[in-house]
Amino acid sequence: MTESLNHHAALIYVMVTMSAVDRTMTDAELARIGEIVSNLPVFADFDQETLVKTAEGCGEVLSEDGGLDRVLLLVRNALPKKLRETAYAIALEIAAADRGVKPEETRFLEMLRDSLELDKLTTAGIERGIRARNIVL
Repeated sequence: MTESLNHHAALIYVMVTMSAVDRTMTDAELARIGEIVSNLPVFADFDQETLVKTAEGCGEVLSEDGGLDRVLLLVRNALPKKLRETAYAIALEIAAADRGVKPEETRFLEMLRDSLELDKLTTAGIERGIRARNIVL
């Protein structure tokens, strides 16, 4: 993919990458991606018919040499600063979807945080909110 992404595609790339980073895309993660795209206000004007095509585009980029770094660059270049915290939050939602965060997911979150130039205090607050939202007894 040589073109730039729009903000919708960038957010979808974040979610797909989070799901794929441990080499396993679970049903719970895929369902959460669908829920986020269907319910978050930032996707209100998104054509949901293009979700699969956009996810496939992300998969193509990830399969290339240096694909993960390329995804991070595409995402950073596509997202306005006001959506960078949203990107981090939805990445966490996907990581939490299967009730456990794997080391590969933690590493991707660190890379995403650094790429989007989010400070640790902000990301800690987002992490705490997502953890509280997804807690089960």
